[in-house]
Amino acid sequence: MTGLDQGEAAPVPAGTGRRELTGWGRTAPTAAAVARPVTREEATTAVAHPPARGVVARGLGRSYGDAAQNAGGVVLDATYLGDVLAFDERSGLLRVSAGASLDTLMRAFVPRGWFVPVTPGTRHVTVGGAIASDIHGKNHHRAGSWCRHVTEITLATPAQGTVTVTPDADPDLFWATAGGMGLTGVILDATVQLTPIGTSRALVDTDRVDDLDACMALLADGDDDYEYTVAWVDLLPARGRVGRSVVTRGRFARVDELPSRLRRDPLAFDPQALVAVPPALPPGIMNRWRIQALNEAWFRRAPRRRVGEVQTVSRFFHPLDGAEDWNRVFGPRGVVQWQVALPFAAEGTLRWVAEQFHASRVPSVIGVLKRFGPGTPGPLSFPIAGWTLAVDIPAGIEGLGAFLERLDQRVAADGGRLYLAKDSRMRPELLPVMYPRLEEWRAVRRRVDPAGALQSDLGRRLGLC
Repeated sequence: MTGLDQGEAAPVPAGTGRRELTGWGRTAPTAAAVARPVTREEATTAVAHPPARGVVARGLGRSYGDAAQNAGGVVLDATYLGDVLAFDERSGLLRVSAGASLDTLMRAFVPRGWFVPVTPGTRHVTVGGAIASDIHGKNHHRAGSWCRHVTEITLATPAQGTVTVTPDADPDLFWATAGGMGLTGVILDATVQLTPIGTSRALVDTDRVDDLDACMALLADGDDDYEYTVAWVDLLPARGRVGRSVVTRGRFARVDELPSRLRRDPLAFDPQALVAVPPALPPGIMNRWRIQALNEAWFRRAPRRRVGEVQTVSRFFHPLDGAEDWNRVFGPRGVVQWQVALPFAAEGTLRWVAEQFHASRVPSVIGVLKRFGPGTPGPLSFPIAGWTLAVDIPAGIEGLGAFLERLDQRVAADGGRLYLAKDSRMRPELLPVMYPRLEEWRAVRRRVDPAGALQSDLGRRLGLC
C-alpha cells in the first residue's frame, strides 16, 4: 500500500493548509495540503509517513506545468528551508539548504565575487528546484547544466531515510535525482561550486540577423569565444523572414573594462522589479496581433550590431524578472511553454518547427534559442548536445493541442525531447521515446521509494510514479 496503513494518521509539519496550486503557466490547477516544514526533521518525517496520495516538494513554483503539484496529497513548501550552511571563501564551495533561491545566493555572494555556476532566465528558482530540473542557462555549451557543479546532495527518501549522495558515492541515485523532478527524494541540502567573478556586470555583444540560418551560424561561431550566448527568435513576424533574431553573447567584465563611475563598487548587486503586472487581465489580451506588434517592436529596438556594451546581471540574464508576476500578462487561461532539445544532426527539424509556427500563425511570443554542449549522465536530464528552443504560447488557443502534438511526434522521431520542467501536456507514450534511459531511472526510484510515496501530478500524468 502507498503511504501509511489504513487508520494510521500521517504526521504533517506545522502550518499545513489546503491550497489550489498551479505551475508558472497557471494552467491545470489542483488542490493539495501544503505543508511548511521549518526543520529538516519535519521534512524527513513527512516523507517517511506520507498520505495515500503521496508527497512532493515545491520551491518557488517556476516549473510551467504540474511538476510541483500533487492533487489530493501533500506538497512540501521547501522555501522555509533556505539557510546557507557553509561557505569556503577561498574555493567558492557552498553548502546550502534546498529552499534557498538563486536570488538569495546572488545577493549574498555576488558582492563577495562569486556567481552561481548556471542560471536560467529567472533568479527565482530554489537550489532544490535547480537540481530536480537540472537547470541550464546561456553557458551550457561551456559549463553544462546545474548538476555538473553539484558535489553532494542530501536527500530524504521513503525507503532509505536521509542519505548523502555524490557523483562517486551512489552515482545512480545522484544522477537519477539530477533532473528527476523531485521523485527520488526530497532534497534537503546540496554542495555547489560557485564561479569567481571580478565584477557584477556583463560585457555584451548584440547582433540583429534576418533569418534563422544566420542566427544559428552566429551562435555556432560564438561557442569558443563567448561564455554566455542566446538568441531571441521571432516565429511570428509581421514582416521579414521567419526566425529573424537578436543574438546576445557575452562574459563577465573585468574591473578595468568598466566605466570609471562603476569601478568604485564593481560588485554592486541589488536588482529590483521595475513593474508589477495586475492580478486580473481579461482573456485574449495576448492575441496574435498584439504579440506580432510586440515582436516587431522588440526586433526593431535592437541594434544591427553593438559590441562591448556593459549590462547588469539582471538585464543580461534575467530581463523578465524586472516585471513582477509577468506570467499574468497572458490572462486567466495562462501560458504554455513548449521547450524542446534537438541533436545537432536535426537542424532540418528545427527549421521545420519554425516554419510550422509561422505557417499556422500560432501566436507565439519571441522564442529563445540556445546551443547545448554534452548532457549529464542523468537519465531524465533534459540537455543533449544540440539545440534548444523555448516558445511561450497563450493557453486555450483553438487547435493548440493537436498542433503541438504534431510537433512532438517529429521531435521524438528525430532524437529530440521535451523539457519535463516546462511540460504541461505531453502524451505519456512519447516519454520513453524521448528519454530512452527511462527504465534505468525507474529502477533507482523503485529502490528508494518502492511504495510510491513520492507523487506529483506530472508523475501520474506521464506514468513516472
